[in-house]
Amino acid sequence: MRAYLGLVLALPGAGALAAEPGEFDCVTEPSRHVEVRAAVEGLITAIHADRGDRVKSGQVLVELDAGREQSSAELARFRATMRGTIRSAESRLEYATVKAERNRQLHEERFVSAEESDEAATERRLAEAELLETRDNRRVAELEYLRAQEELRLRTVLAPIDGVVVRRNLNPGELADNRDMERPILELANVDVLHVEALLPLEAFRQVRVGQRATVMPEEPVGGSYAAEVAVVDSLVDTASGTFGVRLTLPNPGGSIPAGIKCRVAFADAGSDSAAPSAAGSGEGG
Repeated sequence: MRAYLGLVLALPGAGALAAEPGEFDCVTEPSRHVEVRAAVEGLITAIHADRGDRVKSGQVLVELDAGREQSSAELARFRATMRGTIRSAESRLEYATVKAERNRQLHEERFVSAEESDEAATERRLAEAELLETRDNRRVAELEYLRAQEELRLRTVLAPIDGVVVRRNLNPGELADNRDMERPILELANVDVLHVEALLPLEAFRQVRVGQRATVMPEEPVGGSYAAEVAVVDSLVDTASGTFGVRLTLPNPGGSIPAGIKCRVAFADAGSDSAAPSAAGSGEGG
């Protein structure tokens, strides 16, 4: 919006009415623009999308080298599923419990001393503690496996939105550096819904409201008339030009209207409930 504002303010007669009365200059923009980066640094092994490709949210876009992380995950999984130490500890506890009970009975019958009975009881308590420690270690191994899986997951980059790839900056074999703010791996834009940015003169401030219907008319060769709705009315007026910004939401299924194209917009009367022409009427002259 700021870039467009600067462009319009540089033009003669900025903020004035367009060629037709009641129409204002505007420009279309993607509703969302996302720079795709890896969460961790790593060597790119595969990129599954290129410029112009349409992608779905959750689709695998980039894979980083994950040999070490895969090995760590397998090792952690094995440790988390080991049963030998637990079974050994359970067997020792079972034997210590039987021994302690037998010595208690023999002590009551005065066949063994109190010291031997106490020693057997202590062995049983130690066996219980050993089993508890073994189970704790098993739980720690399970948590380490979850952490290893998460580290492995970070080696795969998924599409954060539905959209189209507008730029690809890196290739397989290059290093994905998440600290490099200048070179994201990919850039995506959502063009199925467009934002229409317009500048209106201050005199129209009370005539435009959020939710108001409007008609957007892209320049040729796109042309046509499309229904849009006011989403944002800026509360800050530019003092130098005496204008304020308005953002409209324009459905664009199939991407028939390119983002970045100039247009004109005409607003329905604030008190009117009549709808503007729908996208189905595209193809009419602008």
